[in-house]
Amino acid sequence: MNYIHWMMRAKRWAQNPPSASRVVLVLGVIALCLALFAVERFVGWPEWLTPTAARRPVIR
Repeated sequence: MNYIHWMMRAKRWAQNPPSASRVVLVLGVIALCLALFAVERFVGWPEWLTPTAARRPVIR
């Protein structure tokens, strides 16, 4: 990872903080991800959402 890049980004955020609506948007996306993780962890993953391995066609 390029830590200098992330430090410069943090510096820009500190000098020009994002708007309140952007912060709410980011926190909402994080909350949605955590909710989906919790549902998948405690309830389980539905069988119909599990991908099945497709067979490759045999070329003769």
